[in-house]
Order: sequence, then structure tokens, then C-alpha cells
Amino acid sequence: MRVYTLRIAGATPDTRDRAVDGLRAIAILGVVGGHWLVTALTVRADGSLRIDSPLRYLDGFAPASWLLETLGVFFLVGGFAAARSAQRHGTDTTRAWLRRRLARLLAPVLAAMAALAVALPLAALAGAPAGTLRTWTVLFVQPLWFIAVYAAVTALTPFAMRLDDRLGALAALPLVAAVAAVDLLRYGPWAGVVPDAVGFLTVLPAWLFTYQLGVAWARGRLGRRAAAWLVAGGAALFATLIGLLDYPASMVGVPGATRSNSSPPSLLVPALAAVQAGAALLVRDRLDGLLRRRPGLWAAVATVNLYALAIFCWHLTAVVLVSLGAQALGGAVGLTTRPDAAGWIAARAVWLPVLAVVLVGLVVLAGRLERLCTAHRVLAGAAAFGFTVYALAVY
Repeated sequence: MRVYTLRIAGATPDTRDRAVDGLRAIAILGVVGGHWLVTALTVRADGSLRIDSPLRYLDGFAPASWLLETLGVFFLVGGFAAARSAQRHGTDTTRAWLRRRLARLLAPVLAAMAALAVALPLAALAGAPAGTLRTWTVLFVQPLWFIAVYAAVTALTPFAMRLDDRLGALAALPLVAAVAAVDLLRYGPWAGVVPDAVGFLTVLPAWLFTYQLGVAWARGRLGRRAAAWLVAGGAALFATLIGLLDYPASMVGVPGATRSNSSPPSLLVPALAAVQAGAALLVRDRLDGLLRRRPGLWAAVATVNLYALAIFCWHLTAVVLVSLGAQALGGAVGLTTRPDAAGWIAARAVWLPVLAVVLVGLVVLAGRLERLCTAHRVLAGAAAFGFTVYALAVY
């Protein structure tokens, strides 16, 4: 570890903004930790695993999702990094720049899809019930919306930069207004008349909001005063939506609930993202200094950043594999039991290190798979296509 730490430290230029990498690591680990705490797999009568959540039974656990839903920070950092990168490459290479960015984004996803195309039939031959295979597929596919949206906002980086040229940091406000307008259609006097599909019009503006703030941050338009306004304004809007307008308290979807703040995003998403963005700006300097003083911590942050997308792609598969192991041994509290008591959450917390070890193994394997898929693109593409067909059939 000491050799690895020294190698990372030696490879990091002094000009690198380590706080940005630190915030990205916090965002990814927050999402992973949150999903691990709220994703339960219980055993059906036919022996298959089905998805459940402690949020269905424990309303008091909902505020924890406010801390663990950290995708707003990821989009903030993404906008910052993309704007800085685009500025370095210039406008003459926009298409080439986008191709490189999107290729880096999609490579881990395609490798994971190709791997699942092989793993699922093997699991079926080993006796895994069809319901378990469907659950595994759903848990793999559900988070991919993030990859799709992140790819879309990345493609919009030139547009976001032009918008920033004209309006500065205020360019993010029309995006919040767009989400608010759609929410008014969904939950206002027209509720029940407007088709549910209208809600998905919020997906792009809700997440582009924080990405746009990241672009403004990269161009020096967001200081500590703006950060304080983001925290205060976001917190006031957040409190109003939950306390006065009866928005659901949970930031993530709850099985069986009639409304969700995440699918599609409600106005609560940019409200929380504004708070997170402001807080990130306020702690930036201290975080950068901490990571410069602690080379071991910096090595860990750099490693998480290097494998961020692989971690995101595989973290729920780790839950499936550990739960399958527990089921084979007769079940275990916190893995395959009904998550209807606080004791389940405590038990799941005990299992987190096991999930982390399994995830590390999957990420190491994923790195090799990505290199293999790169060398055998046709076969990898065919396998990924096969998985896509299966996923569409069972989802």
C-alpha cells in the first residue's frame, strides 16, 4: 500500500484540483452506500429473490436518503470537469472530444452487459429460479438511467457553455423553472388528467441544472457568496416542498408508493442538488488541502475515481451475489429477511464490508473484461445485444 500510495502521489501533478476528485468519490460512495442500505432481496415461496426496501416499512428512515442521494454532486463535478476539458481542447475538436468522453463513459457499461449475458445463463444452469434472474437484471438495469442521462448532458456541454457565456450562473434557473412547470402539471389542478409520461420531461432539466452549475464553477462564476445562496435557497425550497406541498420525504423510489421523487425527478431533486452544490463549493478548499496532506487518503480517492463507473455498474450485482450466498446457507438477517424493522438496517450495516469486498473483486474482474471486450468488440457487442433483448423482455 505504501508503494502504491507513493506511485499515485508521484503521478499526480500539483496543479490537479484534488477537491473535485474528492467530491466525485464522495458522490459515488454515497450512492453505493445508499443503495446497499435500501435494497433488500427477500425470498419468495418459489425460492426466487424479489426486491424490497426498508423504506416501505420504516418511514423514519426516509431522511437518510437526503444524505445518501448524492448524484447532484456527481453532476456538479461532471459539469466542472467537462467544461475544463472542453476549454483545453478548444471548439475545433468538439466532435472528437465528445466521442472520447462518451466512449470512456459507455465502455464499462458494455463490458458489464456482455458479462451478464454470460453470467445469467450459467446461473440458470446452476438452478437459479427465473424470478431471481429477473431481479438480478432489474437491479442491473435500473441504475443505468444515470449513465444515459449523464451521456446526454455530456453531449450538451457545448450548449451549456454557450448558455453560460450569455447568462452566467443564472443559466441554471430556467432549468429549475422547467421542472417546476412539469410538477405543476403533474400535481396541480390538472392531476389525473395529464398523462403520467409527462413527468419524464423533468429528467433532463433536473440533472442538467447541477451540471450547468458545474460549468459556471469551472469558469469562476461561483464563489462563497453564491454557494451560501445555493444552500439557503435549496434548503428553503426543499422544506417548502416536503412541509407544505406534501412531496414524499424519500429521495429514492419506495416499492408500492404512488409517487416518487426520483423516477421521474420531482422539484425536490434540484432543491437538494442546490444544497449539495453549495456545500461542495464551501468545503472545496479544505477538502483540497486535506487530500494534499494525506497521501493515503488521496490514493484511495484517486482509485475510486479511476474505477467510478465500474463501481456504479456492479454495486447492485454485489448485493445479488451476497444474497444468493446467504440464501444457499439458509438465509441471513440483513440480506434475505424482510426489512421491516430497525434491526434489519443494523444487520445490513454489518454486511457492508462483505459487500465491499465482493464489489472490489467484481471491479477488478471488470477491468479485465473491458480490455477483453476492446480486443473482441464484435463478440462483446453481440453479447451486450443479447442481454439487452433479454432485459427488455423481462423488465
